[in-house]
Amino acid sequence: MELKDLVNKGILDLSPYKPGKPIQDLERELGIKNAIKLASNENPLGPSPLAIDAVTKILNGTHRYPDGNALRLKECLSDKFKVDINCLTIGNGSNDIIEFIARSFLSDKDSAIYSEHAFAVYPLVVQAVGAEGIEVPSKEYGHDLNEIKKAVKENTKLVFIANPNNPTGTFLSPKEIESFMDELDRNIIVLLDQAYFDYSSYNNEDIGFELVDKYPNLIISRSFSKAYGLAGFRLGYSVSSQEIADFLNRVRQPFNANSLALVAAEIALSDDSHLKKSLEINLDQKIILMRGLKDLGYDYIPSEGNFISFNCNGDGQNLFEDLLNEGVIVRALGVYKMPNYLRITIGLPEENAIFLEKLSLLS
Repeated sequence: MELKDLVNKGILDLSPYKPGKPIQDLERELGIKNAIKLASNENPLGPSPLAIDAVTKILNGTHRYPDGNALRLKECLSDKFKVDINCLTIGNGSNDIIEFIARSFLSDKDSAIYSEHAFAVYPLVVQAVGAEGIEVPSKEYGHDLNEIKKAVKENTKLVFIANPNNPTGTFLSPKEIESFMDELDRNIIVLLDQAYFDYSSYNNEDIGFELVDKYPNLIISRSFSKAYGLAGFRLGYSVSSQEIADFLNRVRQPFNANSLALVAAEIALSDDSHLKKSLEINLDQKIILMRGLKDLGYDYIPSEGNFISFNCNGDGQNLFEDLLNEGVIVRALGVYKMPNYLRITIGLPEENAIFLEKLSLLS
């Protein structure tokens, strides 16, 4: 018997998720300095200075385990968003939440639905638990909710919806989400992945956690890795019914959120000025990048996130590698079945200017 005969069948054909290339790796490989990374949708301003200050003050206490229930963070989230503390689940990044949901609700007898051109982790977790993944064709690079409803089978237990969608930045309105939920069988769990929601133009509208009260089969997840600038700390959370949260917390690993991340998130939630500044620079620079891409002859997908995906007018992988050689790291989208597209994170003004300059030289 070979080792592969012992492995879960769903894992045998999996390919590991490939993150954006680290700056240090590129500089070492090419013997260059001052490379820029616009690949992983991080906040270019970094974390709140208040959060960094708070973290440095507790370093001497890291020989102790963190609060396994993340009670203080849950209290902060409950106060800020007016949600019941018992409806919260804390993850090591919102990816962790996706994993909890798949493990809680899917088996090899079940199916789950996700859209074409949606986050690559959805099919990975579905396949890992041995369930059937159903990919629905996209509509203008976004979710086609009518086609998703048509794709539902008797064994369908879970639907993934990213809003805004990654990597395309498309967005579903509050009315579209509610109409979909009204028509979907209440026995099907829906994950509304709002990792990039803070960046959307709808972030002040009622498309958030109040929907959980109306739809007990709905889970909403968000991340501290994007607008809050805490990607290196790895922290995310979900809001759901108390019953769903209870099941998710049963599969959550003990101490899955470290003490530094918990404190950083607590303080970041209270620093409204840093969040406001992050959103403002993103919007300003998005306009500049869209204009720059258009001037260079590149079509792009209008985005509600902190990134833009654009048509390379040819093989995206070739342009990706050419940009690497110029010291600019972006994201190739072949894995998302968009081989002619690249995705660029909206960075600092000087980073975006370098990207447009290098792109102009290669065009």
